[in-house]
Amino acid sequence: MEVTVKNMKRFLMFKLPSAYLCGVKLKEIDNEKAVVTVKYKWINQNPFNSMYFAVQSMASELSTGAIVIKKISESGQKISMLVTNHSGTFTKKAVGLITFTCNDGNLIDEALKRTIETGEGQTISMNSVGIDEKGDQVSAYKYEWSLKLKSKK
Repeated sequence: MEVTVKNMKRFLMFKLPSAYLCGVKLKEIDNEKAVVTVKYKWINQNPFNSMYFAVQSMASELSTGAIVIKKISESGQKISMLVTNHSGTFTKKAVGLITFTCNDGNLIDEALKRTIETGEGQTISMNSVGIDEKGDQVSAYKYEWSLKLKSKK
């Protein structure tokens, strides 16, 4: 599957329906970065009149994972990916349109190369930062992705 903004909309709808319903959208993707947006609205609110942290987590995870999916697809290899750890920091209420950006695409290439060459699993850490419409940071996430060559049966 070629990973494009258009294809990811379908992917979200069928594979991550809760993210789709909450309004998570991939806006931009290339080999180095992915940009994901989500807008504060009734379906993704918390009791404190801001966006629920789990919705921010979905959007930030997609900003890291979309690049991983893209690079795995381009490798032509059968490689599994899994979040093995994550953490988040929240610095401001998330209201309005929040944009999550991951600029860590360069970290994936070497890990993919090593797992393909050695057959051993590799781990990479990727960051995603959420910015509101005023340009203020509302949250920051770190995801640990495990990449492993699928065994041949």
